Amino acid sequence: METSLGPNPTIEKDIPEDVVWIDDAFYIKKTRFGLYTSVVKEPIYGAHFLTGGTEDGVLQMTRWHLKCLQEGTMEDYTRVVNNGVVGGKL
Repeated sequence: METSLGPNPTIEKDIPEDVVWIDDAFYIKKTRFGLYTSVVKEPIYGAHFLTGGTEDGVLQMTRWHLKCLQEGTMEDYTRVVNNGVVGGKL
């Protein structure tokens, strides 16, 4: 799970006392730009996880992503399209 957060995750500093945790694992907040971000409890309390254009989309994809991480099936849905290495001499 920690590798899904990246090397330098954004951490939510002010988590409201009355926040409703979904599945006791995350909550969704609306950003100042009108997007939605899921914020997880574990492994890093308050870490931003996924961001999307709709609250429902972020809810569905966060649940799916956490399920895949828990079951160890994320690799079944992941592929590298391009490795970003330029061959030859520039």
